[in-house]
Amino acid sequence: MQLTCRDRNRLALQSDVLSAAVLGIENLLCLTGDHTKLGDHPEAMPVFDLDSVQLLCAVKGLMDGKDMAGNDLTGQPPEFCLGAVVNPGADPLEPQIIKMEKKVEAGAEFFQTQAVYEVDKFANFMKNVKHLNVPIMAGIVFLKSPGMAKFMNANVAGIHVPDEIIDELAAVGKEKRVEKSLEISARLIKELRNLSEGIHIMSLGWERHISTVLDMAGL
Repeated sequence: MQLTCRDRNRLALQSDVLSAAVLGIENLLCLTGDHTKLGDHPEAMPVFDLDSVQLLCAVKGLMDGKDMAGNDLTGQPPEFCLGAVVNPGADPLEPQIIKMEKKVEAGAEFFQTQAVYEVDKFANFMKNVKHLNVPIMAGIVFLKSPGMAKFMNANVAGIHVPDEIIDELAAVGKEKRVEKSLEISARLIKELRNLSEGIHIMSLGWERHISTVLDMAGL
């Protein structure tokens, strides 16, 4: 379950966490969230009562039996495996690592990354965060077209699709573009699987292709 600080204040977030526990949800991914100006409802008011580190602390407090106001919870406190996000392609990288360290201190037990298309940069990132000793799942977004790749390069912070991948997509006809996209994704997964503890696939409407990519990647 994903929780974003953009949409709810601390009361609503704590309510969602406790509701998740009642429903048997055991894994929470805590995010600050993108600003509403970046979405399809730019006029919506953002909340950001908490940030991702504060949200992790709040959930840990609930797990210890107290809400953010210090009130004792009634009954058995919830238990969760807490996750957070990190952008291994950020430039400079140091602020991401500092924030990551704060998230681990606040209770994060695993991380999912922004989409990765540059394996060498990801390998360097993993070397720099080795001291944290926390599982990291590399992100993969299926590239549907050269235009989509260029759009992400221009508009999504921390993502860079190399020119050679864009050219590879552009070199095939539209009738073969899906096949080429899945081939690229499978190749990246093969390269990233030995550098990380898992792969987070963001299919963006291509859920029907996930099993094919996993087969192509030998998983």
